[in-house]
Amino acid sequence: MKSGEATAINIPESSTESKGKGVAAATPVVATTHTATKAIQLGKAPGGWKRGIAILDFVVRLFGIAAALTATTVMGTTDETLPFFTQFFQFQASYDDLPAFTFFVVANAVASAYLVLSLPFSIVSIVRPHAVGARLLLLIFDTVMVALTTAGASAAAAIVYLAHNGNSSANWIAICQQFNGFCQRISGAVVASFIATVIFMFLVVIASIALRKH
Repeated sequence: MKSGEATAINIPESSTESKGKGVAAATPVVATTHTATKAIQLGKAPGGWKRGIAILDFVVRLFGIAAALTATTVMGTTDETLPFFTQFFQFQASYDDLPAFTFFVVANAVASAYLVLSLPFSIVSIVRPHAVGARLLLLIFDTVMVALTTAGASAAAAIVYLAHNGNSSANWIAICQQFNGFCQRISGAVVASFIATVIFMFLVVIASIALRKH
């Protein structure tokens, strides 16, 4: 060996350095797997909120049953007879004396029965949150019930207004001063029916949100 020449010495890599490189190379794989897992979880998230909406739908239907059934029962049992009468007349007021009140009872009875029958379909939506058929069927019939209960409540509300205030142009006198209990019951029934109508509107909104595309 000459004194001016340089000598090259090869030093092999230690096992520790090789392991460090292996861990560094494996880190992106772990990160990629973690990201993929997050993506899968995010993909399953819509089912969670749809199930929550279905549970809310079921609870709201229970309140709707209470409101519609209350309106039907209160109006259907309204009857008052004044304690005084003449030889030829007995002063009595009953809901079936007026066709508007009869229609009101029928409309709210139909709404109550529908809400009870709709509970199994609401449960199906809870069990299968991605099912479209049950939600679409409920949306259609909920919309029909909005129209039916609105018509019944509005017709009855017009008669209740006349019972409280009368109409001087048509020579209709107010009867609530005499039939106070009758007027209180029919007024309460109309309020309960309008609450049922609002509940049906809310159910339509819930179904529309659940059916919207992502």
